[in-house]
Order: sequence, then structure tokens, then C-alpha cells
Amino acid sequence: MPDVLSYLPYMWPAYVAYVINVASPGPANFAIIGTSISQGRRAGLITALGIASGSLTWATAAALGLAALLRNYAIALEIMKVLGGIYLIYLAWKAYKSARLPDSKVALGNTKTNYTARQLWLRGYAVHVTNPKAIFAWLAIISLGLPENAPTSAILLIIGVCMSSSLLIFTTYAMVFSTSHALRGYKAARRWIEGTMAIFYSVAGLKLLTSRI
Repeated sequence: MPDVLSYLPYMWPAYVAYVINVASPGPANFAIIGTSISQGRRAGLITALGIASGSLTWATAAALGLAALLRNYAIALEIMKVLGGIYLIYLAWKAYKSARLPDSKVALGNTKTNYTARQLWLRGYAVHVTNPKAIFAWLAIISLGLPENAPTSAILLIIGVCMSSSLLIFTTYAMVFSTSHALRGYKAARRWIEGTMAIFYSVAGLKLLTSRI
């Protein structure tokens, strides 16, 4: 354990950068917020778990060196970039359609959603795992947070701490935005919120499709 603790000075800067990145607005947090408000706490928490699982996928890939391997194969990242952009555009279309629906046809806060737990989890997972930026985020954490030839225990520690923090942040978003106060606020401005989300997803999707990695 003392050997692992000696790596903490390397880990802290990467950890702080990671927490700021996870807590800041982005497709993942917008997906959790939108689901929690419109479909309830359970749906929001399951979506958050799916997103956290996507993050764990890339954390494992970075630790195993797969992310560095992908970085050297432009075609793989291009495919992922296109898939991620298309999925965000799809979410924008869903938000746009929801914004056009009259209030009478929207079951806000209903815990009995049209989505199964598996579908909600997969939706959250897809948001994160199709974003190639997540690869580089974790690659940076592993590269900057640990010196070369760091032991497996140190790698597991930084992944465990980062994943625990991200899970806490994601589930907190789900809990906060599934409250009755959030639901009332959402009901009052549902179309504006859905419209804003549609714009956000569209911009994020187009940016991903047109960006160079």
C-alpha cells in the first residue's frame, strides 16, 4: 500500500481534471437530466449506470493500452466518431419530436416508461461509448496520472477513484433532477427545455461529425 500511495502526487492533477470534465455539461449529463426529469428517478439512475459503464469500458481500454492502439488506427476512430455523431443527431431528433408534442400527450415523471431497464442502460452506455473523446480523456488520465511502468495496483487505484467519483456525480444528477421541484419546473418550460436539448445534441453531433481527431 505505501508503494501505491507514493503515486498520489501524480494522480491528483489528473483526478481533478477528470472530475471537472465529468461534472461539466455534456451529452452524458444532459441525457441523465432529461431522462430523470421526464421519466423519473429510476430511469435516470439506470441511464446514469449505463453512462458510468461506458466510462468504465474506456478506462479499462486505456489501462490495457487499447486506447493508444486505437489512436494509431485512424479508421477505427473515424468510424466511432461517425457513429457517435449520428447517435447524438438521433437524440436531437427525439428531443425535437418531444418538444412538439402537446402536454396532454406527455407522461411527465411517470415511473412506468416505454423503455425497459435494459433499453435505458443501453441508451446511457451508447451515449458514452460512442464518443471517441472519452478514449482520449481516459488515455490522458492514465498517461498523466501515472508515471511510466506504474504497478497494476496504482492503475487500479486511479481507475477506482475516478469511477467512484463519476458514479457519484452521475447518480447525483439523476437524484436532483428527479425531484418534484425539478418536475414542476420542467412542466412549466418543457418545450423550451426539450428544444434546447435538441439544439445541444445537434451541435454536439455535428461538431463530432466534422471534427478532426
